[in-house]
Amino acid sequence: MNMAGIDPKQQAILGAAWAAFSTYGFRKTSMDDIAKGAGMSRPALYLHFKNKEAIFRALVAAYYGNAAENVRVGLASEGTLSDRLLAAFRGQGGEAIETMMASPHGMELFEVTKHVAGEEIEAGEAALRGLYTTWLQQQAEAGQAALNGDADVIARTICASLKGIKQTAGDFAAYQAGVRQLAALIGAGLTPR
Repeated sequence: MNMAGIDPKQQAILGAAWAAFSTYGFRKTSMDDIAKGAGMSRPALYLHFKNKEAIFRALVAAYYGNAAENVRVGLASEGTLSDRLLAAFRGQGGEAIETMMASPHGMELFEVTKHVAGEEIEAGEAALRGLYTTWLQQQAEAGQAALNGDADVIARTICASLKGIKQTAGDFAAYQAGVRQLAALIGAGLTPR
């Protein structure tokens, strides 16, 4: 996970935490595991984060920051509307989704994310919706997309669909197939006739 703009010590902590959570699950990961993985003492770890929930929230915030940047790049890429949407969708999921789905603790991590980092999810999802809304409006104004509805409603539908694909895909290959299908459908629906 790219964590640009985060203090190097915190990057080490978040990297170690992600590795531990993916390997052992959230419940079985201890602050000791994270401290060891980050190459520091437990007291030093507590200088940066008060508990593993705070670390998990920071991981979720970093994921959304990275996802937003990847969505911007994807939407600005070359190609058809479907191509650009696919690039954005792939960027939004990124390696974090692949790692989570490959982990034997993936479902636990999805559940923990909802309960521990609700505010971070809400803020991150709102930022992503905003990016899609702005892009849709720009494409419509340029005559590149035909909006059959409000751009914000379409953006909400995109984000909800991506969450649904993530939560129902049995593995990363199924997730990727769902993302490709969603990009094709939305791109086709937006293409001016």
